Amino acid sequence: MTMMVRMMLALAALILSPAALAESQFKLLVFAMPSTYHYEYIPIARESLEQMAKLHSFELVWTRRPESFDEDLSQYAAIMFLNTPGEELNAGQRAKFEAYMRGGGNAMIVHRAAITPPGEWPWYEKLVGRRVGVHPMLQTGVVTVEDPGFPAAFALPKRWVWSDEFYVTTNPHDVRINTVLGVDESSYDPTKIWPGQVSRPMGRDHPIAWYHSYEKGRVFVTTLGHEGAMYRDYRYLTHVMGGIYWTATGRGQAATSAR
Repeated sequence: MTMMVRMMLALAALILSPAALAESQFKLLVFAMPSTYHYEYIPIARESLEQMAKLHSFELVWTRRPESFDEDLSQYAAIMFLNTPGEELNAGQRAKFEAYMRGGGNAMIVHRAAITPPGEWPWYEKLVGRRVGVHPMLQTGVVTVEDPGFPAAFALPKRWVWSDEFYVTTNPHDVRINTVLGVDESSYDPTKIWPGQVSRPMGRDHPIAWYHSYEKGRVFVTTLGHEGAMYRDYRYLTHVMGGIYWTATGRGQAATSAR
């Protein structure tokens, strides 16, 4: 047998192998633009999410271009806004994203992406489900699992020591959300804020991750994820993966989580 024939047979075996024939379970668009305060996370998050996609057999499309929203969005099971708010989209791109959600598309909002100027795009603010006012300085606090039956909480302890910006939110649009994670305000100083701003405690009900239905789709929001190093943290990544899994498929909730 010649060397060329052996090489062709080896190539054919690779192409026809079960691994090569495996199909992605779903397709996820990740929108991540660098900004003044959020850019160092990008190479770390991209590497971690791409490894996650390989491990869990889904297709990940990473973009920093708002122009990606000019394309066919129906190909994506979900769209993740990763530290990049909807205000980065122009009027036409916003309209296409709205149409995507009305057609049964799904969205995942991570950290800075939850913040949009009041009145800038009320539809997007309703999609997020809360208006972010201020975010106290990054501090170590205790995150509490409020819904242990939701996939984004499966790998987390009931009380989890974590360091982040614990956003203060309001509900001007009267949107009903299902809280997945909260934060114990007695575990940090919720009034510790940047000069010139005022931060007041939210009290016992302080959601920092939640889900709800919007238009004809699913929305999962986590306000955690400020520092780049967090995207190497196993528990944080399992939190993110649980959110991706539910957002893209609608599956995985325990019976106690169904509401």
